[in-house]
Amino acid sequence: MSQPGLNDSAKMPLPVAPSDTIAQPTVRAIMSTRAVTVTMDDSLARARDLFNEFHFHHLLVVQGRELLGIISDRDLLKAVSPNIGTLSETDRDRATLNKRAHQIMSRKLITVAADTTVETAARLLLEHRVSCLPVVTTTGHLEGIITWQDLLRAYLRHSPAGG
Repeated sequence: MSQPGLNDSAKMPLPVAPSDTIAQPTVRAIMSTRAVTVTMDDSLARARDLFNEFHFHHLLVVQGRELLGIISDRDLLKAVSPNIGTLSETDRDRATLNKRAHQIMSRKLITVAADTTVETAARLLLEHRVSCLPVVTTTGHLEGIITWQDLLRAYLRHSPAGG
């Protein structure tokens, strides 16, 4: 006769993991590690050139690997004279391109870690009404960026239609 408790586990069904304990996809799986960066002292002319070259909507402002701020294409449009590149362009208009990144960057950053769930990242984008989240380490070093477009691409890849 067996002692109570010795082989009881062989007779018991295995527990089924609740759905909320199933691993959720993380930002690491869909983030871009090719974030385009500028330094605090880079000119807005340089920022404009990078926006035009890479067709991104955000430039991350860094010092070494430390994230300090972010500039959106909308921030740049607000800071630079609308007369740039037109017949009515003046020296004063061109001078707006000499402003520095630190003068227009947003310092209030909403960031995530690479192990943040994609769902949490999506909620942060909506809650804060931002279109991207820089991905940083616990020490504030830049690892990448996740945008609303990255989220949509990931959703479509995993949708039943197979996007």
